[in-house]
Amino acid sequence: MMFRLRDITPRGLYARSMLMVITPVVLILSLMTWYYYDSHIAEVNRKLAQSIARDASLIQAYCDRREDSPSVHRTIDERLDLTFTCKSPEQALASSSYLDRFAYSSTLDNELETRLGVPVETALNPRDSMLHLRFASGPRTVEIIVERKRVFVANAHIFIVWVILFSLFMIALAIAFLNQQVRSILRLSKAARAFGRGRDAPDFRPSGANEVREAARAVIDMKNRLTAFTEQRTAMLAGVSHDLRTPLTRLKLALAMMEETDDIRAARSDLDDMSMMLDEYLTFARGEEGDEASDLDLSELVREAAAGFGPHIIVNGPDEIAVNGRPLAIKRAVSNLISNAMKFATDVQITLVDGPHAADIHVDDNGPGIPPERREDAFRPFMRLDEARTQNTPGTGLGLTLARDTARAHGGDLRLSDSPLGGLRASLRLPH
Repeated sequence: MMFRLRDITPRGLYARSMLMVITPVVLILSLMTWYYYDSHIAEVNRKLAQSIARDASLIQAYCDRREDSPSVHRTIDERLDLTFTCKSPEQALASSSYLDRFAYSSTLDNELETRLGVPVETALNPRDSMLHLRFASGPRTVEIIVERKRVFVANAHIFIVWVILFSLFMIALAIAFLNQQVRSILRLSKAARAFGRGRDAPDFRPSGANEVREAARAVIDMKNRLTAFTEQRTAMLAGVSHDLRTPLTRLKLALAMMEETDDIRAARSDLDDMSMMLDEYLTFARGEEGDEASDLDLSELVREAAAGFGPHIIVNGPDEIAVNGRPLAIKRAVSNLISNAMKFATDVQITLVDGPHAADIHVDDNGPGIPPERREDAFRPFMRLDEARTQNTPGTGLGLTLARDTARAHGGDLRLSDSPLGGLRASLRLPH
């Protein structure tokens, strides 16, 4: 399996942006710290060690003369700003019994041994942080007491503190900036989701970076165009349906006055089918107007729709499912699914499933069903599938189309599959 970076990186924009900001900051500051200690601090400590080694060499030369001169001794102490003694090994051992071995003296030890040519012991006095150097000089032992800060950089930890504080400041600044940008994107996503479900977002205003603002304006413009198109389509459908009712009524009156024959009965049947189609068109047009989204009990709505087809329609599932949507549109979509199933089956059952993110309405029948390769065609307007549906069956061919439009307008979908009853299952999903 090929390695892909996206498999180990976060999925969210906020997490990815944080990773893009924090990673370079931490990497750069880590490299700076490493370079500071590996190059600068190490070089400074080496120079300090060389300076102490030169002073120790001078003291070694003085002690090798075996002639103690108080004035010279005092002059060396003052000029070198340190304290030294030339003692016997027994005296030196007794005076340094309380000292701790200094753990960070490798650089100093190397410089002292290189300069003096003898092993040097380094120890730290824990009481006053004074560094003690002890080495042999002929029969005597030389002990030098010097301030620790003259040998090593003692305040290097301050640099680490500043690096950490600066890193935290940069990360806090990045988080504040990213919060503002991501918040604008989340507002846009929420508004687009509301627009997609046919709802308004009155409090939404373009904000954030110029690119996000431009995307927000494009979404608002798209929403306005779709709204205008939907209103125009609904008005046209309502107008056409209403205008056709007048000549249709005249034809019915004319046929009623004619002698009853087989042709007249067939013509009346055709007019009844046309009248039913117009009623469905008008119902659809009226349903799009004034049906505002609201919180509703989907279980109660489905049971009401099923009750309109008779008590033999069984509804299984929870007694209460809370969703938000347009009640008339959802009830019409469920009624279309039940009506479509009853046209071609003798047994119709409805199952409600309340999931964590969406609610499902399964309408099952024991009819002839639809072949899998033709199921998508069933959603095309005015499409009649002759293999599964008889041509004599009345209908407009809009039931599944309108039901899917309703589901998708609410952010869900409508899918067809095999039913446990042997026929077709229509599954309408609505998000919570």
